[in-house]
Amino acid sequence: MMGPAHSLSGAAAWLGVGAAAAAAGHPMPWPVLVVGALICAGAALAPDLDHKSATISRAFGPLSKGLCEVVDKISYAVYKATRAPKDARRTGGHRTLTHTWLWAVLIGAGSSALAVTTDRWGVLVLLFVHLVLAVEGLLWRAARMSSDVLVWLLGATSAWILAGVLDQPGNGAGWLFTDPGQEYLWLGLPILLGALVHDIGDALTVSGCPILWPLPIAGKRWYPVGPPKGMRFRAGSWVELKVLMPVFMLLGGIGGASALGFI
Repeated sequence: MMGPAHSLSGAAAWLGVGAAAAAAGHPMPWPVLVVGALICAGAALAPDLDHKSATISRAFGPLSKGLCEVVDKISYAVYKATRAPKDARRTGGHRTLTHTWLWAVLIGAGSSALAVTTDRWGVLVLLFVHLVLAVEGLLWRAARMSSDVLVWLLGATSAWILAGVLDQPGNGAGWLFTDPGQEYLWLGLPILLGALVHDIGDALTVSGCPILWPLPIAGKRWYPVGPPKGMRFRAGSWVELKVLMPVFMLLGGIGGASALGFI
């Protein structure tokens, strides 16, 4: 899928988690719901770090472009080193290492560790990066028309404000993990979820997605998981733009309203 659809699906997924938490009698504080949805929207772009032309490659100028080139090479090297005889030969690393459940777990766990070991600055970095990505994904037309510096300033300002809101008593810095020193440990969850939602979205396209690597399936180590081929679509097609994106918006609205107790 394309960047906007990935971001919308990520936001909708976290709002759905908020609705489920409310239904289970453990509602999220509203800042956790909002910040988590924005982080998840940004994190849903991150697996495309292995793609030099993806939205994330443009998000932070030469830094992100260079990072994508490095990740592409690393992913390709891992693919070549681990491919089974039935796996296809390929020339790049897109939709390999960063499109797996293992990557999602590692990036989520790493983000949680960063949040709890570096105090406020680590939290601000995580918020800044994912808020910039959320702007690039959810407001992609406006982001393309404005300068990168304005988007970065918006991300930095929003990160500072939202971190201050979360720090207020009862607003969610210690949500879910309540022991001393575990504030913001939950930040890894929307990042993990965003990566998984990205992979599921890509699995719906014609190429599928090797979500289950390194588990061998049908003699392949990088088996492209997906529905029957007749149910798949091409990235950027009318199915994505006219069907899935409106569905994500509808589900996100329902999830958010339910999480906040309006329905």
